[in-house]
Amino acid sequence: MFNSLQNPLALASRLLLAALFLPAGIGKLTGFAGTVGYISSVGLPMPTVAAAIAAAVEVLGSLALIFGFGTRFAALALAFFTLVASFFFHAYWALPADKQMMQQLMFFKNVGVVGGLLALAAFGAGAWSVDARRSSR
Repeated sequence: MFNSLQNPLALASRLLLAALFLPAGIGKLTGFAGTVGYISSVGLPMPTVAAAIAAAVEVLGSLALIFGFGTRFAALALAFFTLVASFFFHAYWALPADKQMMQQLMFFKNVGVVGGLLALAAFGAGAWSVDARRSSR
């Protein structure tokens, strides 16, 4: 049964993961000054460059997932980006006990997203993708 669902599930996986990153990337672009300010607030160097990189990774990575183009690379890039960002922006362990819960939830949600992205990197985009069309030529 699961063999017949492999391609629709791969497509659903790509679209659902992109649904997380594409709005975030667009939000970074449309609210660029706020993104730079937020990155500055956690003490990262070169916040303007970091904001541009974050927006590019999220938007381009999302589009790659949606179309299934360079899917394995895009999934790895998004996984790395998400894991690194989690340590800077959801550092629940550095907060007072009464403020940890939400950041801990966000941190471990991101860990789960990284797991999904790694599975996508491992197994690929499926037959309903640009990657599959390009490899069949």
